[in-house]
Amino acid sequence: MMPAGRPTDYNPSFCDEARALCEGGATDVELADHFGVEIRSIKRWKNKHEEFRAALKLGKEAADDRVVDSLYHRAVGYTFEAVKIFNANGAPLVVPYREHVPPDTTAAIFWLKNRRPEEFRDKSVQEITGKDGGAVEFADVSDRERAKALLALMAKSGGGPSGDDVE
Repeated sequence: MMPAGRPTDYNPSFCDEARALCEGGATDVELADHFGVEIRSIKRWKNKHEEFRAALKLGKEAADDRVVDSLYHRAVGYTFEAVKIFNANGAPLVVPYREHVPPDTTAAIFWLKNRRPEEFRDKSVQEITGKDGGAVEFADVSDRERAKALLALMAKSGGGPSGDDVE
Protein backbone atom coordinates (compact mmCIF):
# COMPACT_ATOMS: atom_id res chain seq x y z
CA MET A 1 0.00 0.00 0.00
CA MET A 2 1.38 3.43 -0.94
CA PRO A 3 1.51 6.23 1.64
CA ALA A 4 -1.16 8.90 1.30
CA GLY A 5 -0.31 12.38 0.13
CA ARG A 6 1.55 13.91 -2.70
CA PRO A 7 5.08 12.65 -3.48
CA THR A 8 7.89 14.97 -2.43
CA ASP A 9 9.60 17.26 -4.91
CA TYR A 10 12.90 16.71 -3.09
CA ASN A 11 15.87 15.39 -5.03
CA PRO A 12 19.25 14.64 -3.39
CA SER A 13 20.94 16.51 -6.26
CA PHE A 14 19.49 19.72 -4.77
CA CYS A 15 22.15 19.66 -2.03
CA ASP A 16 25.04 20.99 -4.14
CA GLU A 17 22.83 23.61 -5.76
CA ALA A 18 21.41 24.73 -2.41
CA ARG A 19 24.88 24.94 -0.83
CA ALA A 20 26.15 27.10 -3.71
CA LEU A 21 23.10 29.37 -3.51
CA CYS A 22 23.57 29.77 0.25
CA GLU A 23 27.26 30.58 -0.23
CA GLY A 24 26.02 33.44 -2.39
CA GLY A 25 23.79 34.65 0.44
CA ALA A 26 20.48 33.02 -0.54
CA THR A 27 17.78 32.82 2.13
CA ASP A 28 15.33 29.95 2.57
CA VAL A 29 12.67 31.99 0.74
CA GLU A 30 15.04 32.46 -2.19
CA LEU A 31 15.81 28.72 -2.17
CA ALA A 32 12.09 27.99 -2.34
CA ASP A 33 11.74 30.35 -5.32
CA HIS A 34 14.73 28.74 -7.04
CA PHE A 35 13.40 25.20 -6.62
CA GLY A 36 9.82 26.25 -7.43
CA VAL A 37 8.38 25.14 -4.09
CA GLU A 38 6.76 26.74 -1.05
CA ILE A 39 8.93 27.81 1.90
CA ARG A 40 7.35 25.05 3.98
CA SER A 41 8.84 22.51 1.55
CA ILE A 42 12.34 23.87 2.24
CA LYS A 43 11.64 23.61 5.98
CA ARG A 44 10.34 20.07 5.55
CA TRP A 45 13.40 19.07 3.47
CA LYS A 46 15.71 20.46 6.17
CA ASN A 47 13.90 18.45 8.84
CA LYS A 48 13.68 15.23 6.84
CA HIS A 49 16.96 15.15 4.90
CA GLU A 50 20.16 15.50 6.93
CA GLU A 51 22.30 15.97 3.78
CA PHE A 52 20.13 18.91 2.66
CA ARG A 53 20.26 20.54 6.11
CA ALA A 54 24.07 20.08 6.20
CA ALA A 55 24.45 21.60 2.71
CA LEU A 56 22.49 24.70 3.75
CA LYS A 57 24.47 25.01 6.96
CA LEU A 58 27.81 24.81 5.14
CA GLY A 59 26.74 27.34 2.52
CA LYS A 60 25.36 29.81 5.05
CA GLU A 61 28.46 29.50 7.25
CA ALA A 62 30.69 30.31 4.26
CA ALA A 63 28.60 33.40 3.46
CA ASP A 64 28.64 34.47 7.13
CA ASP A 65 32.43 34.03 7.26
CA ARG A 66 32.82 36.37 4.27
CA VAL A 67 30.64 38.96 5.99
CA VAL A 68 32.71 38.67 9.17
CA ASP A 69 35.91 39.21 7.15
CA SER A 70 34.38 42.20 5.35
CA LEU A 71 33.13 43.76 8.58
CA TYR A 72 36.55 43.34 10.14
CA HIS A 73 38.27 45.01 7.18
CA ARG A 74 35.77 47.91 7.27
CA ALA A 75 36.39 48.28 11.02
CA VAL A 76 40.19 48.48 10.75
CA GLY A 77 40.56 49.93 7.25
CA TYR A 78 42.37 48.38 4.32
CA THR A 79 44.39 49.12 1.20
CA PHE A 80 43.91 47.61 -2.25
CA GLU A 81 45.43 47.82 -5.72
CA ALA A 82 43.31 49.66 -8.28
CA VAL A 83 43.62 51.28 -11.71
CA LYS A 84 42.39 54.51 -13.26
CA ILE A 85 41.86 54.74 -16.97
CA PHE A 86 42.51 58.05 -18.71
CA ASN A 87 42.11 59.19 -22.28
CA ALA A 88 45.58 60.01 -23.59
CA ASN A 89 45.18 61.50 -27.07
CA GLY A 90 42.50 58.95 -27.99
CA ALA A 91 44.30 55.97 -26.49
CA PRO A 92 43.48 54.48 -23.08
CA LEU A 93 46.12 55.11 -20.44
CA VAL A 94 45.89 52.65 -17.53
CA VAL A 95 47.48 53.97 -14.33
CA PRO A 96 47.79 51.58 -11.37
CA TYR A 97 47.61 52.98 -7.85
CA ARG A 98 46.93 51.93 -4.25
CA GLU A 99 43.69 53.05 -2.69
CA HIS A 100 43.21 53.20 1.06
CA VAL A 101 39.82 52.83 2.75
CA PRO A 102 40.03 54.31 6.25
CA PRO A 103 38.58 52.52 9.29
CA ASP A 104 34.83 52.85 9.70
CA THR A 105 33.79 53.82 13.24
CA THR A 106 30.33 52.28 12.97
CA ALA A 107 31.77 48.95 11.83
CA ALA A 108 34.29 49.02 14.69
CA ILE A 109 31.57 49.75 17.26
CA PHE A 110 29.36 46.98 15.86
CA TRP A 111 32.27 44.53 15.90
CA LEU A 112 33.28 45.34 19.47
CA LYS A 113 29.72 45.29 20.85
CA ASN A 114 29.28 41.79 19.46
CA ARG A 115 32.75 40.40 20.15
CA ARG A 116 33.26 41.98 23.59
CA PRO A 117 29.80 42.78 24.93
CA GLU A 118 30.93 42.99 28.56
CA GLU A 119 33.30 45.85 27.71
CA PHE A 120 31.39 47.65 24.94
CA ARG A 121 27.67 47.24 25.53
CA ASP A 122 25.44 50.31 25.58
CA LYS A 123 23.75 49.67 28.88
CA SER A 124 25.65 50.26 32.06
CA VAL A 125 25.02 48.28 35.21
CA GLN A 126 24.58 50.23 38.42
CA GLU A 127 25.13 48.45 41.70
CA ILE A 128 23.59 49.87 44.85
CA THR A 129 25.29 49.22 48.16
CA GLY A 130 24.69 50.23 51.73
CA LYS A 131 26.97 52.03 54.15
CA ASP A 132 30.71 51.48 53.51
CA GLY A 133 29.94 49.23 50.53
CA GLY A 134 27.98 46.75 52.60
CA ALA A 135 24.53 45.33 52.04
CA VAL A 136 21.57 47.68 51.71
CA GLU A 137 19.62 47.67 54.96
CA PHE A 138 15.85 47.76 54.97
CA ALA A 139 13.71 48.74 57.91
CA ASP A 140 10.10 47.86 58.55
CA VAL A 141 8.20 51.11 58.25
CA SER A 142 4.49 51.46 58.78
CA ASP A 143 2.30 53.14 56.20
CA ARG A 144 1.80 56.00 58.68
CA GLU A 145 5.56 56.54 59.07
CA ARG A 146 6.04 56.33 55.29
CA ALA A 147 3.30 58.95 54.75
CA LYS A 148 4.83 61.26 57.40
CA ALA A 149 8.25 61.00 55.76
CA LEU A 150 6.78 61.72 52.32
CA LEU A 151 4.88 64.73 53.57
CA ALA A 152 7.98 66.02 55.35
CA LEU A 153 9.94 65.79 52.10
CA MET A 154 7.17 67.59 50.24
CA ALA A 155 7.04 70.34 52.88
CA LYS A 156 10.82 70.74 52.73
CA SER A 157 10.61 71.33 48.98
CA GLY A 158 7.62 73.63 49.36
CA GLY A 159 5.23 71.13 47.82
CA GLY A 160 2.71 70.41 50.54
CA PRO A 161 1.82 70.06 54.21
CA SER A 162 4.35 68.97 56.81
CA GLY A 163 4.66 65.44 58.20
CA ASP A 164 3.04 66.64 61.44
CA ASP A 165 -0.29 66.88 59.59
CA VAL A 166 -0.65 63.06 59.40
CA GLU A 167 -3.08 61.67 61.96
